[in-house]
Amino acid sequence: DCSIHKPCRLCLGMKEYEVKLAQLGKIESGVQQMIQERQQKITEIKDTVELSKKEADRDIADGLQILTALTRRIEKWQDDFNQTVKEKLKSKEKQAGDLIKELEQEIEDLTNRSLQVKPLSHTKDHLHFLQAFRSLMNPSHTRDWTTVEIRPPSCVETLRRSLDQLEETLNMEMKKLRDAELKRVQQYEVDVTLDPDTAQTTLILSEDGKQVHDGGVGKKLPGNPKRFTFHIFVLTKQSFSSRRFYFEVQVKEHTAWRLGVASESINRKGQIIVTPEMGYWTLKFDKDGLVFQDNPVVRLPLGAELQKVGVFVDYDEGVVSFYDVEARVHIYSATGCTFSEPLYPFLAPCFCGNHGINSPPMIISPVNQKD
Repeated sequence: DCSIHKPCRLCLGMKEYEVKLAQLGKIESGVQQMIQERQQKITEIKDTVELSKKEADRDIADGLQILTALTRRIEKWQDDFNQTVKEKLKSKEKQAGDLIKELEQEIEDLTNRSLQVKPLSHTKDHLHFLQAFRSLMNPSHTRDWTTVEIRPPSCVETLRRSLDQLEETLNMEMKKLRDAELKRVQQYEVDVTLDPDTAQTTLILSEDGKQVHDGGVGKKLPGNPKRFTFHIFVLTKQSFSSRRFYFEVQVKEHTAWRLGVASESINRKGQIIVTPEMGYWTLKFDKDGLVFQDNPVVRLPLGAELQKVGVFVDYDEGVVSFYDVEARVHIYSATGCTFSEPLYPFLAPCFCGNHGINSPPMIISPVNQKD
């Protein structure tokens, strides 16, 4: 029998067995969960590949449609141009033929005059001589050929008009392509709201978290490690660490702003260097123009005043793109980016000053798909 104070090896072994058996159950449960997670990941990868195939097929179809239209237009342009050149050449050939006929007729007339000159020099009839001489001195149907010139047909103007038409066609097709590109990225729209815990103290957020503007006066708020303390920046509550996402921000009548995405671990205290190296991929607009904030900055052309900016991120491909939504134009893409942590949509309305000249809010607005 086992002693109460000294358990036997059998009892100890039984207890260890029961403990290990319970642990084995947990291990089995954990293994099954890991298997399910990996099976789910396989499904996700397969779905991504299938989606990629569909997108590739759509890209090929769109590209074929555009290139076919351009090819047909170029072929028609070439046919029209060739026809015009041939018609001009035919007109020149007719003009030259008519002139040659006229010259040959004058040569014949002059030859006849030449034949009349020699016998006239031997005539003794003075009256006949004088009458014939007047006729020879005033020949009819002759012109001054020194001013007549046949120039090769010039097709420069025809070529220019044809190229203008071709350029117009290319611009139309490019517009269709840009519109298709924007529609494609807009399908990745995400619903995001601004996080008041990150907003610098002068910023005023709307109740729905969709609008932000600079109030000009700092508020007394409890300290928060997420809050920007110097620059008037704000992040959204939502972050993204895979795949693609897209959002639009209205900046109409705003004289200065920044927007884009930022990494989770960015510095939020004191003065900040806003560059990709520091975890910011942003577009900036102010009185000096439009730039992508990098080191050095990338200055961008600015056509009409920007009213709404679209931001598209392909996390896995390392791309951040910006679009002029109203003009349906691609503004800039940062490529080859390396993302290793969650990304947050980022807004900065910039200081409004004492006169409120920058007071209109920046608005996160829903996508309005155009036909």
